[in-house]
Amino acid sequence: MSHPAQQIRFCTSRDGVRIAYATCGAGTPLVWVQHWAHHLNFDWDGPVWGPWLSMLTRRHTLVRYDWRGCGLSDRERVDFSFEKYLDDLEAVVEAARIERFVLFGMSGSGSGTAMAYTVRHPDRVTRLVLQGCLIRGRFARNTTSEQMEEANIRLKVHELGWPSELGRPSEIPAYSQFFTSLHMPDATAEQTREHQHLLRQTTSPVNAIGMLRSFWELDVRGIVP
Repeated sequence: MSHPAQQIRFCTSRDGVRIAYATCGAGTPLVWVQHWAHHLNFDWDGPVWGPWLSMLTRRHTLVRYDWRGCGLSDRERVDFSFEKYLDDLEAVVEAARIERFVLFGMSGSGSGTAMAYTVRHPDRVTRLVLQGCLIRGRFARNTTSEQMEEANIRLKVHELGWPSELGRPSEIPAYSQFFTSLHMPDATAEQTREHQHLLRQTTSPVNAIGMLRSFWELDVRGIVP
């Protein structure tokens, strides 16, 4: 798949974690806080994120980044919290040297981070686009004991079955199918294969669980008004 050349650079967040970010395309700047299951080096070549990238770079200079603990960003000894995600976004924007831009937040984690950034920097965001948005994570809602049990089971499945970057003989295909069906329940066979490959490249089981816990604790009701 042909696509505009992207430039990958690195910046440092407030706590010293190195964040990888990429710029490509031309036009009005657009900062995309993607879903966390992606990788700057591999997104363009697959059917999952490739179409999104082609669309967003037609009229925009697109800036996106790998979440802390994922992709090309630092993965070892990384802390996960909503405040740190906001610090990461601020670091990327400053490193990319863009003054005003469209901000696109995807999924609960991405949309929450984008909303918080907009509240903190209203003079820099010209448009705010939210997709798959939520204001309270799974643990921040009025969760029943059954819902808590289901959430902890999901975390255990991630611990046991997250596809290893190196692969392992004991890996059970049903686990990868589970992860893909959570993210893309209507995925084609090709998308399913590519998504499973992408998960192997994205992060480790420990980081995936740490991120999910932080996402499920998200509560941005205070900033929504």
